[in-house]
Amino acid sequence: MPSSFVSVDWLSDHLGDPTVHVVDVREAWEYQSIGHVPGAVNVPFERVREAGGEDHGMLPGASAFAELLAEVGIETGDSIVAYDDTHGVFAARFLVTAELYGHPPGRRHLLDGDINGWQLAEPLEHDQPAVERARYRATLDSEGPLVEMSTVREAIDDPAAVIVDTRNEQEYLAGHIPGAVRLDWRTLLDEGSRGLMATPELRELLADEGIDEDRRVLLYCNTARRISHTYLVLRELGYPRVGFYEGSLTEWEANGEPLERG
Repeated sequence: MPSSFVSVDWLSDHLGDPTVHVVDVREAWEYQSIGHVPGAVNVPFERVREAGGEDHGMLPGASAFAELLAEVGIETGDSIVAYDDTHGVFAARFLVTAELYGHPPGRRHLLDGDINGWQLAEPLEHDQPAVERARYRATLDSEGPLVEMSTVREAIDDPAAVIVDTRNEQEYLAGHIPGAVRLDWRTLLDEGSRGLMATPELRELLADEGIDEDRRVLLYCNTARRISHTYLVLRELGYPRVGFYEGSLTEWEANGEPLERG
């Protein structure tokens, strides 16, 4: 079973596999004009997000997500490799959405190093692949990683839990959930490769912030996009209890919950 993060070499070796579907989540004009990984289908990121949809936060709803994947020829049991051109943060959100709607474990992968890493070693293409409509079933996993605002509120005074703010320093200082530690999602990346830092370095960085495997980790940002990448990293490292606060700071502030500044 491949890792949740796959290399350019791994993807190149699996491009001919009919059960491996490559998904480009950039805007349609980028997909068409700049080019894309051979055989990749385009699922623009904005189609995966919907404020006020049938499910919580920015989730599009099970029926809408199922229609989206069926439209581009993806079956429920297929493997997905997603990428973008922004260190993987948009692609990560797509993959977490797939997880929340029941796409099987071990079949959701992020291209490490994004499309820029691919371009350094492999060619792009401009032709849009022919796809046949598939059958895709999606159901929101109520037992999955989603956590409610009440869970985050209770974690503030729980020493067995750690609340993690994945935004940048300026945003954090302007106001964060009380007691939250700051871990800008980009600090987990290697700037040279655009992919993940080496595992020992990741573990050291997380330990320095008190983000330990034996604590329950609750992630938030503004609209639950940036936490997607951090969520994938922590799960890749084997963290057993990682909560995904879909409402994030947008819901927290709208509900009049307290903020800590500075």
